[in-house]
Amino acid sequence: MFGHVRPAETRESGEALRLDGVRKIYGVEGNRVVALDGVSLSLPAGSFTAVMGPSGSGKSTLLQCAAGLDRPTEGRVFVDGAELSGGGEAALTRFRRERIGFVFQQFNLLPTLDVMQNTVLPLKLAGRKVDRALARDVLGRVGLGDRLDHLPAELSGGQQQRVAIARALVTRPRVVFADEPTGALDTRSARAVLELLRGSVRTFGQTVVMVTHDPVAASFADSVLYLADGRIVGHQAAPTAETVAERMTRLADEVERQRATAGA
Repeated sequence: MFGHVRPAETRESGEALRLDGVRKIYGVEGNRVVALDGVSLSLPAGSFTAVMGPSGSGKSTLLQCAAGLDRPTEGRVFVDGAELSGGGEAALTRFRRERIGFVFQQFNLLPTLDVMQNTVLPLKLAGRKVDRALARDVLGRVGLGDRLDHLPAELSGGQQQRVAIARALVTRPRVVFADEPTGALDTRSARAVLELLRGSVRTFGQTVVMVTHDPVAASFADSVLYLADGRIVGHQAAPTAETVAERMTRLADEVERQRATAGA
């Protein structure tokens, strides 16, 4: 699962995401915070990976650097075989629109646009042809085929998050990054959203990388990456809610012990 892949091998190996020695440091000398400390990973295409760790472990920073929303201080990031560097901010924005999808805890829907309009908005922003038949199909798959002309205010929280997922899928991205996508949802809506994310992997061949604090949410993934203090400290295949919860408890205890020792 981990390790380095030479750039020329990336597409042939079916690799969707790779980080090589990524460090992210905030602040200035004397007041620096190392959010990521030499993270290297490789995720295959068509996989669903959950990223977990104690508070302050670097989960969200990892997601932001991997998605090109933040630039690493050191290291390299590859999405779909292309490195996220050079070309300026405009080129990076274009790349994100073409190959990356985003689902956040906040739905970020425009209140004056209906479901269909919100879903196809990324295509319009990217100057791409709007395929309404595809959009209707995706919205049908997420259970909103009869809500196309509804405004966000007319939808439940779970339905709004489904629109956000449809919006992320309609551009046919190589990788979908989800940051606590079920954090604002009730249990039933959360399960439906997680089923949709898992279904996007199975049906559309998408690669999903999801940051979560919830062991139940993580159990929907194929595997879990564990972070602590900016480093990958574990990997678990075929997770269950019980095994994830147990591992997170052990990891949190270990981090507390290490921090207490360091501060002594």
